[in-house]
Amino acid sequence: MVKKFLLPIIVVMSWVIAEDAYERHCVPCHAPLPTSLQRMFMNYLLVYGGEHNFKAALKHYLRYPSKDISVMPDLFIDNFGIKEKSTLSDKELDEAIDIYWNKFKVFNKLK
Repeated sequence: MVKKFLLPIIVVMSWVIAEDAYERHCVPCHAPLPTSLQRMFMNYLLVYGGEHNFKAALKHYLRYPSKDISVMPDLFIDNFGIKEKSTLSDKELDEAIDIYWNKFKVFNKLK
């Protein structure tokens, strides 16, 4: 009897633990939006250029969201609003941003 309950719990826990900060905290909230995380990445890359500026700007926005510093078009913000201030720790936020950067960066991928 105990095995019937213990096995599913172990499977679910291993799945939750295996997900990274990006998959846990970013993807679920952005999934219903009409603009992909990849497109948002490109918007940030166009505005902020390199890795250091990109990551610093994104972290600042996630900590202090504002229409004035958003890279999204006004129409998008009018329809979907500004995100809530992030409650992630600095470690989780840095991890998620690093994974996001590595997932969509175009440098060294173009031939």
